[in-house]
Amino acid sequence: MKRFEVLGTGCKKCVTTAESIERVAQELGESIEVVKVTDPAKIMEYQVMSTPAVAVDGTVVHSGSIPDHAKIVSWLKA
Repeated sequence: MKRFEVLGTGCKKCVTTAESIERVAQELGESIEVVKVTDPAKIMEYQVMSTPAVAVDGTVVHSGSIPDHAKIVSWLKA
């Protein structure tokens, strides 16, 4: 099972990002874990300067905007 971490302060874009990942995974029948990381120290460990950011299994794959559907699909299929 893949672990998705949505890195951000809990803003609307961060919430939307987490919801989008969960929705696309459900559409594809993928079992995943989505964790919202709001602790600034933990976010800085990933060296993320722009949120929302997404880490998959500990690797940052996106930052600075809400990822689109195709991008989420590519993470789930990788």
